[in-house]
Amino acid sequence: MRGFKEEGTTTTPFDMAMLNDIDRFHLAMDVIDRVPRLGTRAAQLRQNLEDKRLEARRYAREHGADLPEVADWVWPDAGPEARAAMAGTQDTGGDNE
Repeated sequence: MRGFKEEGTTTTPFDMAMLNDIDRFHLAMDVIDRVPRLGTRAAQLRQNLEDKRLEARRYAREHGADLPEVADWVWPDAGPEARAAMAGTQDTGGDNE
């Protein structure tokens, strides 16, 4: 179970998810850590996920925005309606600039 951790800072949406350990990379790492047969078999994947978290955090701090591959990601099977709906969620109205 995850909860909200107040860090007292304004940041990007994905960085806030990382601060609360609910980002996609951390959740995948949780699975690797908790499924006994995955531990050693997925060690490299787990390291790649940790590296990606660090890259995303660094990018957010340097650019005030999420990594483009994160910010622009849409579920591959999403139809045009879902893609159009998601387009409006990317704009922060300049809050992070």
